[in-house]
Amino acid sequence: MARRYDSRTTIFSPEGRLYQIEYAMEAISHAGTVLGVLAKDGVVLAAEKRVTGKLLDLSGAKEGGYGGSGEKMFLLNSNVIGGVAGITSDANSLVNYARTVAQQHLLQYNEDIPVELLAQRLCDMKQGYTQYGGLRPFGVSLLYAGYDPHYQFQLYHSDPSGNYSGWKATCIGANNGTAQSLLKQEYKDDISVKDAIGLVLRVMSKTMDSTTLGSEKLEFAVLTYDEAAKAPKAKIYKPSEIDALLKSEGLAKKDEDTEMKST
Repeated sequence: MARRYDSRTTIFSPEGRLYQIEYAMEAISHAGTVLGVLAKDGVVLAAEKRVTGKLLDLSGAKEGGYGGSGEKMFLLNSNVIGGVAGITSDANSLVNYARTVAQQHLLQYNEDIPVELLAQRLCDMKQGYTQYGGLRPFGVSLLYAGYDPHYQFQLYHSDPSGNYSGWKATCIGANNGTAQSLLKQEYKDDISVKDAIGLVLRVMSKTMDSTTLGSEKLEFAVLTYDEAAKAPKAKIYKPSEIDALLKSEGLAKKDEDTEMKST
C-alpha cells in the first residue's frame, strides 16, 4: 500500500501519513549518535563520528579552525553550537543557512539571535521542503545548544518534518532509545557542566557501536558563560583535548602496545 503514496512528499496516504518524511527520519536513525545535556551552567554536546580512517587528513581539526572535523559539530553563531545526525551534505547546506540567518539578525538588531528563533527559522525552511512538489525533505536532524540573555541556556532538537522541541537531555541518531533511557535514569535538574560531561561520556560509551572511546570516533562541544567577558563561550574540542577529557574521566582507550609490553 505504501508504494502507491511514497513517490512524492506532497501526497498523503489514506492513513494520513507522509512516507517520504518518515523515510528521512529512518535515515537519521542509522546515523552516528548525537547526545545533548542541559546543565544549570552550560550545555554539553557529544557525537559519534562515522567517517574514520588512518588515511583521512584531519590536520584542519587538529591545528586550525575552531575544532571539530566538520562532520558532526558546527559553530552556528557565537552563542549557538549545532550537532547534526543524518546526511552530512544536507547538514552543510542547513548549517550555512543557519549562519547566514544568525548574521542577518546580528546586522539588523545588533545582538545575537535567540536560540529558539534560530531553530524556528531553520524549521520554517525544512517544513517548506515537505509541502512543495519536486523537493525532498532534508535527511538530517539537529541539536542546538545555545544561550541568550532572556532564557539562559537552552537545548533544542529539530527533525526533517520541521518540528522542533526543547529538551533537558536528548539523543538523536543510532541507539537513541538506549541513550534516552539511560539519560532518564541519571539526569538531575541541578546538574553542573562538570557532571554533565561525565554523564554524556558514560552514556556515549554504552551506546556507541565502537567498543572503545577515542578522539578518532568522538566529537565534543561545551557551551558555558564567560563571566569576565559577559558573553557565552562556545568550545568545540580538538582531538588532543578529547583524549585528555576521556583520560580524566577514566574512559580513555587503553594503549595496546603498552599492554603488550607490560605482559
